[in-house]
Amino acid sequence: MMRAMKRRLLFLSALLAPLLAPFAARAQPGVDRPQPRLREEALVIVARDGTRHEFRVEMALEPAEQSVGMMFRTEMAPDEGMLFDWGAPRESAMWMRNTLIPLDMVFIAADGRVHRIHERATPRSLATIASRGPVRATLELAGGTAERLGLRVGDRVLHPIFGTTP
Repeated sequence: MMRAMKRRLLFLSALLAPLLAPFAARAQPGVDRPQPRLREEALVIVARDGTRHEFRVEMALEPAEQSVGMMFRTEMAPDEGMLFDWGAPRESAMWMRNTLIPLDMVFIAADGRVHRIHERATPRSLATIASRGPVRATLELAGGTAERLGLRVGDRVLHPIFGTTP
């Protein structure tokens, strides 16, 4: 009896697997099929000396987009980033699970000032990277960008979510 039931389950799973595969593939982006790029917008970081650093950022607005973030991506251009808009000031806690490239994380207060910078987060690390205070958004940049551009706490970020235009 048990052997016949096992055979039926095996038969059914073999029959259903090809039908369910497209849905499983859509739900789990991976290295062989990265998640699609998100809507892009302009963002500018103005350094203390007035230097403007221009970026094209993908907008992670929905919880599903925010939970995937930069996972499974294999590259990020020097002038690209991903902006996580939390909607209102809150503590932000990030990690590098399934993230294959090093990232700089720039935590931005509601007034558009850089609150904290965590440089070169380790790929695939499960360590929590915290904002250490309420922030409106978190900006992920290619690892080393903050050092290369001399970004510092207090720099201004221009983007509509902070009430400014780039």
